Amino acid sequence: MLAGIVATPLAAAPLVASVAAAGPALAAGAPPAGAPAAGAERRRSTLVIGHRGASGYRPEHTLASYELAARLGADFVEPDLVPTKDGVLVCRHEPEIGGTTNVADHPEFAGRKKTVSLDGVATTGWFTEDFTLAELKTLRAKERLPDVRQENTLYDGLFEIPTFTEVLDLRVRLSKELGREIGVYPETKHPTYFTKAGLPLEQRLVDTLNRYGLNRRDAAVFVQSFETANLAQLRTLGLRTPVVQLLSAEGAPFDLVNAGDKRTYADLVTPAGLRGIAAYATGIGPDKLQVIPKAADGTLGRPTSLVADAHAAGLVLHPYTFRAENTFLPADYRRGTSPNDFGRAIDEQVAYLRAGVDGLFTDQADIGVLARAVAAGQSIAAVQPAPHSAT
Repeated sequence: MLAGIVATPLAAAPLVASVAAAGPALAAGAPPAGAPAAGAERRRSTLVIGHRGASGYRPEHTLASYELAARLGADFVEPDLVPTKDGVLVCRHEPEIGGTTNVADHPEFAGRKKTVSLDGVATTGWFTEDFTLAELKTLRAKERLPDVRQENTLYDGLFEIPTFTEVLDLRVRLSKELGREIGVYPETKHPTYFTKAGLPLEQRLVDTLNRYGLNRRDAAVFVQSFETANLAQLRTLGLRTPVVQLLSAEGAPFDLVNAGDKRTYADLVTPAGLRGIAAYATGIGPDKLQVIPKAADGTLGRPTSLVADAHAAGLVLHPYTFRAENTFLPADYRRGTSPNDFGRAIDEQVAYLRAGVDGLFTDQADIGVLARAVAAGQSIAAVQPAPHSAT
């Protein structure tokens, strides 16, 4: 890894300075984020989860992105898992890699471009299951949202596609160096699709966790999925770690659609649906708008009952995805006129923490750490990374 590339984010220094000044005002009179609810014994302290690493500052799902997230204070880093042709779990947001690598610049792979039905949607590009690991290692990552995160394009072409085992090795090294355990929060991507392709994810994931001594109830691991059946299958294969049922504000889990089951995500977030999830999962990962939706004018609205309902079922909530750019924020949390400038991201996350969520998936881990401190009325200075930990 290139020295200095895992350094303090370009945008972080002015942000930290402004928060240090604003923190006391934000925290004044703020109550702690919720009293213990039913099932509190199963809940961990509020977590900051580095969404695809520190994807607000480095191209997502690269070792540089994961490392930076940990150095900025993330408790967990989140690798999305897809398999290669030779059955190795690698970290990509989707099996289609045209948008996140330079594969289109490799003429030797031009013939592998194709169109597939990915969860019922026709998708054209290059897919990990058509590449061996050795072939994928000849590619380099690039920024997925170059128009939004132009600074991240500085790193295009520098980083390989990491394997899951490389992330786990990085976790071991950083846990020792930073003096705290860094957790991993892997997501099984499109399990029905990969099962049909003859590359099921589940046994490979369990085997890898076993090899690293992480298949334990008390391990710093959450396994997550937008589908339902594969989480149950993981249990039958011997998975002991906490699992999280991911949810969406619309649609339905594809395994249910594929089976002709008419249940939707809306059915899963009812009190009865949440009790059903609690039979196999430790928590839920809802879209943040399922916790606090936007009002009709685009401003942040009022919390739903989801936090209380989930806690009553004994489930933790780790909503996604918190991002700092105006384009991803409610209208009343934006600053300036550029959609790509940072807005009042700390304030938004504080609002969700005060609503009682148990963790945050965030593209900027330093902002999540600051928001957690503000919501709890803690010292801002106490949560800043030590100078040596960000270089």
